[in-house]
Amino acid sequence: MQFGYSEVCVEHDPGPRHPESPDRLRAIRERLKRKHGVEYVEGDPVGIDVISTVHDRSYLESIEEFCAEGGGNWDPDTTAVEETWDAIRYSAGQACWAVEKALEGATGRKTPFAIGRPPGHHAVVDDAMGFCFANNVAVAAQQALESDEYDVDRVAIVDWDVHHGNGTQDIFYDRDDVFFVSVHEQGLYPGTGDLGESGEGDGEGATMNVPMPAGTDDTEYLAVIEGPVAAALESYDPDLLIVSAGFDAHRHDPISRIRLSTEAYALLTDRIRGLADRIDAALAFVLEGGYGLELLADSVAIVHETFDGREPIEPDGEVGDRAASVITDVLVEHGLEDEVDL
Repeated sequence: MQFGYSEVCVEHDPGPRHPESPDRLRAIRERLKRKHGVEYVEGDPVGIDVISTVHDRSYLESIEEFCAEGGGNWDPDTTAVEETWDAIRYSAGQACWAVEKALEGATGRKTPFAIGRPPGHHAVVDDAMGFCFANNVAVAAQQALESDEYDVDRVAIVDWDVHHGNGTQDIFYDRDDVFFVSVHEQGLYPGTGDLGESGEGDGEGATMNVPMPAGTDDTEYLAVIEGPVAAALESYDPDLLIVSAGFDAHRHDPISRIRLSTEAYALLTDRIRGLADRIDAALAFVLEGGYGLELLADSVAIVHETFDGREPIEPDGEVGDRAASVITDVLVEHGLEDEVDL
């Protein structure tokens, strides 16, 4: 894979006890040293004019000033330092680079994966939260839609981070040119993402939330991707598919109760890649969460290995009653119950 990376993103340091640490990128880089075919590219940073296509400009100006004055705690979870504003610009820039490479035709071993930080999927239109300041996938999706160079009318975003991508939902909730899917742990931070949150106005039906119960495993996550997600996106037919790739649904991650194995990320990658191929959508990955350093590094590495030719090991479990109930409810919410057999 090609990885969008900048050392500027390491300079955003919320402090030694903060889970969203620069060590996340260092761990990924160290793990990828053992892999063949890894390429690093530094995308250009984007400015406030680009980021403000999805965020309130006055909010962004406040963040820029906050960082220039030395930063501090924006909220109890979200901390900035002087270097954070540049890291925000580069992190969003890496996401834009990944989308551009995908739209230029990068596939297979050249599939782009932006590993910038701070992450973005909790950043709403006019505020930072959950370690996130600017919504990287939203910025990249908007740039693709506005570009005169690429023929992009519809974008799909699949967020498999264990936390609901409330910021991405907030930005695109009333629009029909972005289909947003979030598969997350029910009841976890930030407490949004009920299955009835499915869009409004022009965006009615263009948001799909899949709040999975604690204890959900590999087989059950695959059933979500192979069932309602695949059916919805095959119908939507996007030109571009972006994965908000968080890795905190791992069974050993310190802040979640979903039970995915490292192998699950190979399986999810394989299914998403197959889906993108079927619907002829360009495919890009953008890093979100994942806070156990070794788990994060191993999970990113197995995504790379999947594109490098490794065959995922199929699970042998069955979909439990609780997970099946959620999947059925999602299918009914989106009128897909006749298209998918559990």
